[in-house]
Amino acid sequence: MKAVRFHRHGGPEVLQYEEAPDPAPNADEALVRVKACALNHLDLWARNGLPNVTIPMPHISGSDIAGVVEWVPPEEERFNKGDEVIVNPGMGCGRCDRCLAGKDNQCREYTIIGYGVDGGYAELVKVRRTHLIRKPAGMTFEDAASFPLVFETAYHMLVTKARAGPGDTVLVLAANSGVGSAAVQIAKLLGARVIATAGDSEKMEKATKLGADSAIDHYRQDVLAEVRRLTDKRGVDVVVEHVGKATWEGSLKSLAKGGRLVTCGATTGSDASTDLRYIFNRELTIYGSYMAGMGELLDVVKLFEKGSLKTVVDSVYPLEEATEAQKRVEASRHFGKVVLKV
Repeated sequence: MKAVRFHRHGGPEVLQYEEAPDPAPNADEALVRVKACALNHLDLWARNGLPNVTIPMPHISGSDIAGVVEWVPPEEERFNKGDEVIVNPGMGCGRCDRCLAGKDNQCREYTIIGYGVDGGYAELVKVRRTHLIRKPAGMTFEDAASFPLVFETAYHMLVTKARAGPGDTVLVLAANSGVGSAAVQIAKLLGARVIATAGDSEKMEKATKLGADSAIDHYRQDVLAEVRRLTDKRGVDVVVEHVGKATWEGSLKSLAKGGRLVTCGATTGSDASTDLRYIFNRELTIYGSYMAGMGELLDVVKLFEKGSLKTVVDSVYPLEEATEAQKRVEASRHFGKVVLKV
């Protein structure tokens, strides 16, 4: 099969479009012919290399996969060859107390397709057959690949962790990102008032079209000052934080008393400092959030089927142009998801 792999860590130049062995699924797995695969910042982190993280090489990235079932074992009863599917990107052991409670994202053996194992930058991928989900009818493969990881992450942050709802004001950082554009929609669906940040006027306009009530240019405006102005100095009830060091202090100071900050990433660095007095004096709550359980992803799929949520595809590249696609994400030129068409 054709695949995009890297054999060593480095910049986009280490990606190689080349021949790779076809995956050999076992009886617990299915083989999927990939039609589309969306990019995530996780792809960049794996390619660049992370301290104390071993990435199997040569490695195929790609966590958000939509395609057609190529093969399933004879005992598989729910899916057949030719079925159009998306793939749950998170993998727990399926046996521990966390997995059995539907909290597979807390499993000690948890990993992500395209990170701990080969993913969807390829013509074929093998996945656990329990991770197959029917593609919503009428949705293109490119759209179907654009939502699983980021929407389940945003859903877990806002619904499960922060419990956002009517009466809340939610600040969504970097609404141009996959998680940010998903969080704007989910927060609005929950009945919250949404303040979004973005990097220029065009991205701010797109954020408001998704449902944001107000938008802030995080490059040209003081986000904290604007939040205070927009909330009459009260602050917001929830901050969706995934930027990290560059925004951490401002995110905490943007919260109203009793506010909740939920974080799922650290794109600009993880060594942020926190004044603990500010936390306990204002009774703030900080939630860590990592992916979501399978049940939450199924809830997200239902919302797409009902038309309550919509995909946000920035651009589509052919698989062989994965290097250019990653450069677009790395430079933050995108709004929503960058997708590879296979």
